[in-house]
Amino acid sequence: MTHPVAIIGAGWTGFRPVTPEVSYKELIYEAAVRAYADAGVDPRRDVDSFVTVSEDFHEGTSIFDEYVPDQIGGAQRPVHTITGDGLHGLAAAVMQILTGRFRVVVVEGHSKASNILTLPHITAYALDPILNRPLGANPLAVAALEACRYMHESGATREQCAAVVTKNRRNALRNPAAAYGADLRTEDVLASEPVASPLARLEISDHADGAIVMVLADAETARRLSPCPVWIRGIGWASDSPSLESRHWAGAVYAEQAAAMAYKMAGIASPAEEIQFAEVDDTYAYKELQHMEALGLCAQGRAGPLTVEGATAPDGCLPVNVSGGSLGVGQLLEASGLARVLEVVLQLRGQAGSRQLGEFHTGLAQSWRGIPTTSGAVAVLSNQPSSQLGGRGS
Repeated sequence: MTHPVAIIGAGWTGFRPVTPEVSYKELIYEAAVRAYADAGVDPRRDVDSFVTVSEDFHEGTSIFDEYVPDQIGGAQRPVHTITGDGLHGLAAAVMQILTGRFRVVVVEGHSKASNILTLPHITAYALDPILNRPLGANPLAVAALEACRYMHESGATREQCAAVVTKNRRNALRNPAAAYGADLRTEDVLASEPVASPLARLEISDHADGAIVMVLADAETARRLSPCPVWIRGIGWASDSPSLESRHWAGAVYAEQAAAMAYKMAGIASPAEEIQFAEVDDTYAYKELQHMEALGLCAQGRAGPLTVEGATAPDGCLPVNVSGGSLGVGQLLEASGLARVLEVVLQLRGQAGSRQLGEFHTGLAQSWRGIPTTSGAVAVLSNQPSSQLGGRGS
């Protein structure tokens, strides 16, 4: 893809464990106002379409896009819901712009997880109603089974998974938006309360409230409005088997297939060399390792050792989740994928503050919709044209 679509504005609010003083509409409005100011657009005049990502079960409301237009400036305008993760919404916005019928499209994602009193029960509704749901198992058992199989086949250890937690929670200390920054030791993680073997309490990301709004534009509009557009070089999405009985338990097939789609569009032949930093889903600690390998950022079985060696730290050769990831920032329900994109955008703009990496030009954001799904998406982002891009060390 020769850079026809760019992110020209980003706004966010949060991220906090609880937000009793504001409604989800107020969270979205604050993020939207910041995004429009950042992009230099008026939503009532300049925006052609709006995309929101939400799950009706989480919202407690059906046809949720009817509850979004007012606070994003989309009243009496095209607004539709993608029942998927934030990166799926980003893909929908890209496709709208690629039709040539839309110049500026806005994507919104939010979390008011603190309003949901029985989230595991709601998640259980995603399990097969005939074969799986009657068992009454907590959905975390699905993640635990996958963790067991992944660790068995990859050779990853509990210590390596714990190293993901300590890295990401420590990274979050440098992110003022993160809700769960902490200076932990590997022993602290391993000694935390067992939840579903082999997962311990600190290996599971906690939820947070917040909202993220992004403004996308075609190439001509992006160059006219933004001094630092972040180009979407490639984007891909995929779903593996929804059935627990027929899925591949050890590997993240959805991430592998979504990455292949994004890499083809971006013209990336060797992700291990061309991707300079990454924000990947780490809803559970083992997921970061599994996703790194599925994305081709390292060889199979190497993600764990690389993490322990410090290669994925901010000063390593492949920084991963410098933002703190979901383990450090907080798990934002459907907005989690946009949180990964947000960090890549800030890094490529040089606006990441004390956690700013070097002069990097190509980053990757990856999302997973969470248990029990096998659905995810990948975006390759850059602040430079393809002809000026180099590899990881450039």
